[in-house]
Amino acid sequence: MTEPLSDNTADVIVVGAGPAGSTTAYHLARSGLDVLLLEKTEFPREKVCGDGLTPRAVKQLVSMGIDISEEAGWLRNKGLRIIGGGVRLQLDWPDLASFPDYGLVRKRDDFDEQLARQAQKAGARLYERCNVGAPIVDDRTGRITGVKAKLGEEKREVTFHAPLVVAADGNSTRLSLAMGLHRREDRPMGVAVRTYFTSPRHDDDYLESWLELWDRRGPQDRLLPGYGWVFGMGDGTSNVGLGVLNTSDSFKELDWREVLKAWCASMPEDWGYTPDNMTGPIRGAALPMAFNRQPHYTRGLLLVGDAGGLVNPFNGEGIAYAMESGQLAADVIVQAHARATPAQREIALQRYPRVLKDTYGGYYTLGRAFVKLIGNPKVMQIAAQRGLTHPLLMKFTLKLLANLTDPTGGDAMDRIINGLSKVAPKA
Repeated sequence: MTEPLSDNTADVIVVGAGPAGSTTAYHLARSGLDVLLLEKTEFPREKVCGDGLTPRAVKQLVSMGIDISEEAGWLRNKGLRIIGGGVRLQLDWPDLASFPDYGLVRKRDDFDEQLARQAQKAGARLYERCNVGAPIVDDRTGRITGVKAKLGEEKREVTFHAPLVVAADGNSTRLSLAMGLHRREDRPMGVAVRTYFTSPRHDDDYLESWLELWDRRGPQDRLLPGYGWVFGMGDGTSNVGLGVLNTSDSFKELDWREVLKAWCASMPEDWGYTPDNMTGPIRGAALPMAFNRQPHYTRGLLLVGDAGGLVNPFNGEGIAYAMESGQLAADVIVQAHARATPAQREIALQRYPRVLKDTYGGYYTLGRAFVKLIGNPKVMQIAAQRGLTHPLLMKFTLKLLANLTDPTGGDAMDRIINGLSKVAPKA
């Protein structure tokens, strides 16, 4: 491993120790680079999330050497139960060479900490309660060469220096904004709201998705553009929430916390999703989708996870893509670090946006078209009512929505999905 030049200087600075930042730092440190991982809060800390992990995310956890046994507190799930159009369909995760056939559930307050500690074990230097402010930019080149931060309870002003900085600071990504990278308004945005209830359904071994999200509070029932979820946590509680898209007129006008309360009130009473059984407040967070901030590399700054808008527009999944983009960014940085001259390093770094577009670009373009379609409540209703009665079609839909296919040697469904992703524009 490269010896640190000083406590405040490194090969790479990673800002944010969520799944994207910690995964980036882990893979960089494992490759021998000196990494500073700067986290504004202190672990354990709360994050808004469904807490359900698909096989894509499980694969990343395995790559990081995380103990995902039940003894270590992970709850396994077999697949997805889809409810809508009067139909209840249970689909197992597909059998694939590329991904495991199970998902996991884990609360975000200690999920993120596990990843950060794993990065530390690999050699990353983690600073908690380190609130990063302005980037330090070289006036001559316009490149980022470090960050200013306030450290600890006393908010001591410090500066950190590195030739490369990774923005893993989430949807708000102040670092990207300070470097002039603004959100693309032509990309879909979602909102997730969720809470926890004490419930007898806590040990459900399927993730549950409700495709029809009805708002029954007014004189007329309204179908909303989004989905509901119920994930058993295995600890006596259920995570119940909504994922909603900004593609309809109702997006801005509705109070989604109130919609969640009303949706929970319509559930069977014996499930226990009542105000008396709520174990915490309703919290919300934005879901930045489909590359809504670009370019993913510029002037020494790489964007990973939510900072780069890597949430899957098909299903609102963010953790798997946060971790995958972290690994991809680390691979590019490690290769660049081994180049002899600044010009050669820059050529290697410029590859990162192309790698992301090759990996996800076509698939996310398909997802943006899907989002536009389901923004129309009539389309959503027809899809739920007719599609769910065809198990083979739903098996295909599960593979498409969860992005679970084998890239080579897969079945006919895999080949169709992979083919569509290849021909779609990689925007």
